[in-house]
Amino acid sequence: MQAELTLAGAATRIDGPLLFLRRQLDVGLNESVEVIGSDGRPRLGRIAALDEDFMTVEVLESTQGLNLAGTRVRFHGEPLHFSLGPDILGRVFDGVGRVIDGGPPIAAHQRLRIEGLTVNPARRAMPRDFIETGISTIDIMNSLVRGQKLPVFSGGGLSHDRLAIQIAQQARLRDSAAGNFSIVFAGIGIPHDTAESFRLAMEQSGALARTALFLNLASDSSVQRLLTPRFALTAAEYLAFELGQHVLVILTDLTNYCEALREVSASHGEIPSRKGYPGYMYSDLATLYERAGCIQGRTGTLTQMATLTMPSDDISHPIPDLSGYITEGQVVLDRELHRRAVYPPIKVLPSLSRLMKDGTGKGYTHADHPDLANQLYAAYARATQVRVLASVVGSEGLTEVDRLYLRFGEGFEAEFIQQGNERRTLEQSMELGWRLLAGLPRTELHRLSDAQITQHIEPLREAANA
Repeated sequence: MQAELTLAGAATRIDGPLLFLRRQLDVGLNESVEVIGSDGRPRLGRIAALDEDFMTVEVLESTQGLNLAGTRVRFHGEPLHFSLGPDILGRVFDGVGRVIDGGPPIAAHQRLRIEGLTVNPARRAMPRDFIETGISTIDIMNSLVRGQKLPVFSGGGLSHDRLAIQIAQQARLRDSAAGNFSIVFAGIGIPHDTAESFRLAMEQSGALARTALFLNLASDSSVQRLLTPRFALTAAEYLAFELGQHVLVILTDLTNYCEALREVSASHGEIPSRKGYPGYMYSDLATLYERAGCIQGRTGTLTQMATLTMPSDDISHPIPDLSGYITEGQVVLDRELHRRAVYPPIKVLPSLSRLMKDGTGKGYTHADHPDLANQLYAAYARATQVRVLASVVGSEGLTEVDRLYLRFGEGFEAEFIQQGNERRTLEQSMELGWRLLAGLPRTELHRLSDAQITQHIEPLREAANA
């Protein structure tokens, strides 16, 4: 760490969270600073832009009370760092890594830059193994794999916060590494009541003991919102690659992050791109998403589930669109299912986990898991087509097989997708899937082998007919 330097009387303008100063010192981009007003209170900040004559400081707290004449800036000579130790689990932090649960400070074992570890791409390992979330539609049909980044595409007013908390409470590993599993949960730009509900839910369920909880409020500075996921991911990297933990990072809501990015970009006077977002939003999101993964020679893994709300439920909006290019699939929430009180309202057909094949099947979950998932997907897709046909010709115009598919689709939504707050093991979800498929003729089960039908389907039919 370099010697700290202090500059006074150089401020020329304050515009929202930005402080503009004459450049009188040799400083660097992204350098950490303290902005001290005439009230003596230090405010954390960083250098966001500079040239030969001027520099711009992003103040991470409120600039209320600052004045040009009385403002001093202390330069730390290094980028923002996060002091970390093993006891970060069970603790609650604000958006810039300060403890807010009333407990003692973190006993620092290591200081890490919040921009993330520098990883040689050649040392990245392929994500493997299965994380059980307790949600049937995710575990069976869109399985989450250690090291994967799998976002949740939601919409305003849908139950994504409830789903995020439920996954944080229920997620687990199924093998001998189960004891090395931890959660990093970050609420970005959330209302105070939502933040309190997150904290209480984690405390009352006991999940907080294995969780590092970061809460950035909607009332906090928009610049601070840009740093919250970076502090959270720095904590996750420490747990995963320094302590050997398997870490699941849950970020909600990344749309608030992107809105803050647009706001700060506009205040810098940068030229906007699609929908007013900066043209570099793709690469900026990649600096968050790409911190997930597995590294050769390291025991731990870092898995991401980031929730984002699609404005007007538009999946082609820049935020979900760019996220889809970077991540390995998506879980899509459906407003129609939500209106029918189906929870979680996961829309199965457009949802996808591209790495599912690498973490399921023999040696990972169950040898018949992939075939069951394929058959359920094919049957539900057919049921959806039949439902459209029935809306035109009526149920009387359907064949007997079509009516069976119609009944399957209703049962699939009412029993398989709908599960409320119930936690289902993989075995329970698979048993439910076999039972639903038992209502279809054997000739329609094209994705299953004769041995699978004999082992799993026929006993259920015999029991139903007994």
